[in-house]
Amino acid sequence: MPQANLQQFYIPEDQSIYLLRQDDARKLKEWVALCQNKLALLGYRDIALIGKGAYGFVFAGLTEQGDAYVFKFSRITLPQHLQDRLEEEAFMLEQVAHPRIPRLIAYQRVRNQSILVMQRAPGINLEEVSLLRGRLSPRLIVHIAAQLADLLVALRCETNPAGRPVVHGDIKPSNLVFDERDESIALIDWGSSVFAQLDASQQFVVTNVMELMSDSMQQTNARLGDVYFIGEDQLNGALSSPRFDEQGAAGTLYALASGQSCRFGHQAIPATSLGLPKEFARMLDGMLDADPAVRRKAGDYYLREMPRLARTVMLDLPDAEEQPLVPVWSRALDRDVDTVVYSSRKAFLREEEHINSLDHVDDVQLDRYYKNFMQGMGETEKAFLASVSRLGKYPVVGGLAVNWEADGVHIDASLILHDPALKPAFVAAVNNMVTLARGVHRQGIFKSCLFNARDTLHVERESIDQPFSVPDGSLKYEVSSVPELEDHSRLHSYFEDGPDPEEFLTLPDAIINTLKTLNDIHHTGMIIFEVLPEHMKIHSYYRLLDPSREAEFHQCLRDILSAVGLIEGLGVSGFMKMPYKDVRFYHRILRQPERFYPRDPRAALAERLAQEQRKGAHTPTSQTAYASRV
Repeated sequence: MPQANLQQFYIPEDQSIYLLRQDDARKLKEWVALCQNKLALLGYRDIALIGKGAYGFVFAGLTEQGDAYVFKFSRITLPQHLQDRLEEEAFMLEQVAHPRIPRLIAYQRVRNQSILVMQRAPGINLEEVSLLRGRLSPRLIVHIAAQLADLLVALRCETNPAGRPVVHGDIKPSNLVFDERDESIALIDWGSSVFAQLDASQQFVVTNVMELMSDSMQQTNARLGDVYFIGEDQLNGALSSPRFDEQGAAGTLYALASGQSCRFGHQAIPATSLGLPKEFARMLDGMLDADPAVRRKAGDYYLREMPRLARTVMLDLPDAEEQPLVPVWSRALDRDVDTVVYSSRKAFLREEEHINSLDHVDDVQLDRYYKNFMQGMGETEKAFLASVSRLGKYPVVGGLAVNWEADGVHIDASLILHDPALKPAFVAAVNNMVTLARGVHRQGIFKSCLFNARDTLHVERESIDQPFSVPDGSLKYEVSSVPELEDHSRLHSYFEDGPDPEEFLTLPDAIINTLKTLNDIHHTGMIIFEVLPEHMKIHSYYRLLDPSREAEFHQCLRDILSAVGLIEGLGVSGFMKMPYKDVRFYHRILRQPERFYPRDPRAALAERLAQEQRKGAHTPTSQTAYASRV
């Protein structure tokens, strides 16, 4: 790889490009174009940016011979010791050889930029599959579990040059690439991998007795991995062990089976409630148990018995269409949606007294995804917040208000999905959110706004001493084709819940008064002011439900923008309005009831087909499709 062809790389924070300042967005676009051009000069084609994370970003391309490669770049904005991790990843990838692990092609440092080249596994990652399909079928979960078990056994073998087991350290759905053709998986992203310090029996892995006395065996060499999937031992800095990957595998299988994006929900939604085979479900719950002894016993059972469990005859049984537990509308849109989730009033979800045991850990992923978001919360509280974040992975706009009171949970939601094809998977994600909310045993209010980042208005100023100035114009909004009027007593006001205690920006009276005027016009939407020293972002989503008052509505939005120059101070302040009161009430739960895969799936399939025939709901096409699976 010619050294002169790649130089000067820059990437800003990992967020939607539409939330970046204009200068940062321009640099990002130029940087992506530079990478694609330089890789093209080296003879690669069909180059595309396929992913990015806390430590780096990934391009894909084809060689002249048609081989698919992945190019992984480190962020040069990180400290040097973190950039060096890409070289360590290349070294660790050389230590493993398995058909389900894409092999290393090359590692090079070009000027100040580290680049790792490896094979590209065919397919898409399982997080994407999960978002498209929702909960994966029990048959597919067992099939994936068998392949994962085979991988974990191979990593434990002391056949690498160092003669030690290898810990991947970051097993999660997005690091497993799924090939639809044969339903095979490949394990990628070895940035958190290390040589194990302890074996599966928690005995030191050493080549001589003197190593036991060295500092390297008294301090962990483990890396954090994704805090949404790693186990407590790895999170809290225990000595590295193959047990880490058992925990990652358990969290991954649970998330895929339940349609979540984390492992935290297993207390309210246990594996035994997901329609999995009874033996497999109880084993998976054991691997997620709080008791280390139970986890180890279940992990041993998993690796020992999974080859037998994989031979179980299983079919993809048809499920009844899932109905949303809160209102979900589906409306096609003729433009793209980049959904961003903004949540507030979540401080009450944290424990009253918690020890910040991770405050001393210097880790980019921990700071960005955990410390500032959910540290100090219980497992179900974490799962609830993660479930709200998962909604933002779909093209959706709207709002959500959850009120935990003594008698139960009151949920008011207005969610509009802009891709009808994704509705079954999205409804599953919404229902998980509701179930997890029912599993939170506290009192308080949580609010969340989901908006399209492409509609965010950016306003710049030269210094903090100057006022912001918005060019003449109005915020974007949609208009209902016909009036959607409701009893005004059911309107969900901007102001009925009082000021938000977690928002520290005070808006001027001129904006508040205009919002009060707007409050009397039937509409749904939200507006958030995010003020930085030299940059303001105005996030909004509005839909007018009374077309006869459009002129008045339009003027209110113009008045809000004209008063932006009166805003003083820094911080965030937001207002959300539901179209009308449609609060759903649910009693609290401890955990979902047990539900297992039928012992005789063929008989269960025949019974379901018979039921559909009796109801007159089946079609010849669906009947043929079901029968072909037998």
